[in-house]
Amino acid sequence: MREPKTTLPPTALLRPVPAWARVKAAPQSATDATFAAGAALAALDAIVRAEPVFAGVWRQRLALSAAAATARLLGRREDEAALRDAWCFRSGGEAIGPAEPILRLWRQLATRSTGWPLRAIEEAARALGRDLKRRAGELVALLDAHAESAGKPLAAVVALGEAVSRAFPEADPLSLVLADLLLAAKLGWPVPVPLLMTEIANPLLRVGEPRRRPRPGEGGWPAALATAYALAAATAVDRAIDLERRVASLQRAVPKLRAKGAGPIVAGLLADDALTPASAPGQMTDRALRRLFDRLVELGAVRELSGRPSFRVYGL
Repeated sequence: MREPKTTLPPTALLRPVPAWARVKAAPQSATDATFAAGAALAALDAIVRAEPVFAGVWRQRLALSAAAATARLLGRREDEAALRDAWCFRSGGEAIGPAEPILRLWRQLATRSTGWPLRAIEEAARALGRDLKRRAGELVALLDAHAESAGKPLAAVVALGEAVSRAFPEADPLSLVLADLLLAAKLGWPVPVPLLMTEIANPLLRVGEPRRRPRPGEGGWPAALATAYALAAATAVDRAIDLERRVASLQRAVPKLRAKGAGPIVAGLLADDALTPASAPGQMTDRALRRLFDRLVELGAVRELSGRPSFRVYGL
């Protein structure tokens, strides 16, 4: 039987965040910061609801950036390339480095339906090296209360961060994860988008002497949080637009692929940050997969992401 032809649906025409709404300097007031965040989140909301064909890889790229930012916040040295390697070259699904659970946390958040089961909160705390001492239920109750509140989305996220800071002062990194869960719930998104962690340490937000990142409950926290979301949402929109262009190149390349079994590989590239010949879906041999990836690179549809001559990693 002839293999079904591999085709891709057309991508949506995505709109960037307008230049007038982008944050270029620290906003002068919480009102200015909230306005910028609202404009950027509105553009992002349109992409989330469109669920473009590349939504999977887009979410996982954002998860990778959030994981690298988390590693830095926790004093670790792993960057995006190191975290990608740790994920792609796991043996039998086992972690090969202490930072790999951090990436697993963000990857799960980027695919999990909006919600916060108790076990998920406990797993997130462990990945961040925090012991909730059997109090995860209190965090779930806080999330529920703020999700059901009548407040606007960003105001609810501000209030949640302050409540978590009072009840769990040692759980600061976890509160940044919970913020994205609550924002998604308040905006009615089916799946959260990793955002706040990627920009919370942006130099524009640093306060006091020595200049350090803002924290919930401190003066200026509402403005800092809104600014971080404005920056993160604009970056997420830009990355979606870049991926839209890359998918267009993949669409042009697909009809030129002669390899049987190319369909699952194309689907995998759209669904995840990166693939290796060992991790690629489908039934192709390693040799056939290497030829296919080389052909896709030659056609300008895929990039080799590691820069290595061996143990190569491929993605849009």
